[in-house]
Amino acid sequence: MSELKLVGSYIPGIVKRASTSCSAMTWKARFEPCDIVTVVFLTALVVIALATYKDYAISNDEGVQHRYGELIIGYYRSGFRDQALFSFQNLYLYGGLFDIIAIALSHVVPIDPYDLRHILCALVGIGGIGAAAATARLIAGPRAGLIAAISLTLCGAWYGSMFNHTKDIPFAAAMMAATLFLIRIARRLPSPRAIDIVLFGLLAGATLGIRVIGLLLVVYVGFAIALHLPRPWPRHGRALSSFAVKSMLQVLPALMLAYVIMILAWPWAALAPLNPFRGLLAFSEFNYGIRTVMTGRIYRMADVPRLYMPIYIMIRVPLLMLFGAALTMVSAQLLPRASVSGQQQREITLLSLIVLFPLACQVIWQGPAFTGLRHFLFLIPVLAVLSGIGLDKLLAALQARGRAVVSGGLAIMATCLLWDAATLVRLHPYEYLYYNSLVGGLEGASRRYDLDYWFGSMPEAIHQLEAYLRRTEPGDTHWQTQVYSVAVCGERLPFEKAVTLPQLKWDFKQEWSESDFFIAPTQLNCDEDVDGRIIGTVERLGVVIAYIKDLRAPNPPETMARRAASH
Repeated sequence: MSELKLVGSYIPGIVKRASTSCSAMTWKARFEPCDIVTVVFLTALVVIALATYKDYAISNDEGVQHRYGELIIGYYRSGFRDQALFSFQNLYLYGGLFDIIAIALSHVVPIDPYDLRHILCALVGIGGIGAAAATARLIAGPRAGLIAAISLTLCGAWYGSMFNHTKDIPFAAAMMAATLFLIRIARRLPSPRAIDIVLFGLLAGATLGIRVIGLLLVVYVGFAIALHLPRPWPRHGRALSSFAVKSMLQVLPALMLAYVIMILAWPWAALAPLNPFRGLLAFSEFNYGIRTVMTGRIYRMADVPRLYMPIYIMIRVPLLMLFGAALTMVSAQLLPRASVSGQQQREITLLSLIVLFPLACQVIWQGPAFTGLRHFLFLIPVLAVLSGIGLDKLLAALQARGRAVVSGGLAIMATCLLWDAATLVRLHPYEYLYYNSLVGGLEGASRRYDLDYWFGSMPEAIHQLEAYLRRTEPGDTHWQTQVYSVAVCGERLPFEKAVTLPQLKWDFKQEWSESDFFIAPTQLNCDEDVDGRIIGTVERLGVVIAYIKDLRAPNPPETMARRAASH
């Protein structure tokens, strides 16, 4: 916690000092200070991650994902005879690249495998921040890269997911890194450098080795080629087709490399050439009993409103990032060439399409969605890049108006960043509960939008329950041999990993009311499924996100009255 406060307190000063020093130097000279600050910032994130990874709970998906990785390794070890992975829930529709790597590392790194997963996921997430910074720097310079890195770090939807969303964060980070090399390829079309082709292929394969939606990169390649066709188009008829064909042939080896990596990490994709596309169609038609909530109304995942995803982006992403990204998208199309070069305009347009195309598909076809931004986290780093570019250009424009004006702009930006940093510190380790002021922050989002959907607060709730028992039960002569059943609105694996008292046992009863204790998050009002005496709460920013209840005695009337009044 102290490490987070320390870094949070320094972020505004870093931005102000780095921005001032960068803007006061020539381009060649300003290259160094901003890049050094960015590297120091990323290094500090690594230190914080290694110091705090144990604060994060095991997510609901990690147990099955870990098992899926074991099944993939077993499939190869058996010479393809052990095919249990193809009937393991619906996991065969995903690649298992992260899980394979985590399991392989667990044989050489002597720590708990779930701790290892969290460390690895956090480092990959920081790599995604670095990729966003590198992309913004490539397009608009070092200061834009620094701003992009800080913006993405202070986005709770990203940082709060960085430790235990072991499918979504690695996928999003690989997508961002692949986008970086796609831009590098596009700059040299129709003759890109071989190293960029190879790295793009490796990263595209990494995305496909985790989620089939990585096929979007093929669409983005098409966008990049189209944006770099010789202009004006009417005057280059034959040259257009020649440029497009040559460009596609140059990128083809990258796509072939990506395919190889995909089938190695995703055995089901290798069983039939069309299986990746069947997997993509399966995801677009997913319809099972997952529920989500928006504006207080509960929806099944297949029935969410068309604007579900755009709305969640608008309320989960910090307003400064949204402002910077919108500024970039609009200004790149409206400002004269003197302010935005043709190359910058093409690259900003490509980044804008990378954000808007998946959202448009989601809205037009009303695809299934759940748990807020979880499946669209891969858009957040791109928004951070756009924000870094836009805010950098805004500072440059303010600088032209005088020192007082740019100082005022820096002060406003620093204040916004400090506010977001302070909010994340106060939310720790539940940073993914961040909501911006459009919905009134966490308080306004409570019971109206998805909050602790993976019950990340379970360990804290369990520790409160254990403290309660140590305080109230030792006088009982049967304390050492007593067994207390605990009903949990969550998964068994995180419960058993968090419990330290042997007296507490996961309750298998179908009727939770028959248990001794009940712990539940307020997500989807699960805490209201069983009445009992409230003996503890998990709170952040004055908002209760989980309840601990004693079911051995009836709930006092005054407690029920307080609960009714709170709603």
